[in-house]
Amino acid sequence: MLRRILSIAGRPGLFKLASQGKNMLIVEELASGKKTPAYATEKIISLNDIAIYTDEGEVSLASVFDSIKKKENGAATSVKPSNDADQMRAYFEEVLPNFDRTRVHVSDIKKVMVWYNLLVGANMTDFVKEDKAEA
Repeated sequence: MLRRILSIAGRPGLFKLASQGKNMLIVEELASGKKTPAYATEKIISLNDIAIYTDEGEVSLASVFDSIKKKENGAATSVKPSNDADQMRAYFEEVLPNFDRTRVHVSDIKKVMVWYNLLVGANMTDFVKEDKAEA
């Protein structure tokens, strides 16, 4: 599932890949469902290609989302991304205890929480199972 979910630099939110055109992608905003073009000149990354640094290496974003889902029983995060840095770090430590505290910044934690909440709001919560099937 995360393979078709995209983050586009300079645009808020997440996008679902709808189709491809010449030198562009047609993407659908998860929040509003509005379809717009995303051009090859924009920095576009699939959530499937993102990993979080840990003390032992890297953990896929899908695994982090799955840990949050288990902690929250499929609901949105109990700690809001607008909370202070210490609360967000403490929350992320519960989800991923061995995350690299020097390379994972509060802004990264906030982005993970916002993305998770967007996916939960769009009822897209089968993170690990579907990604294994797609691979």
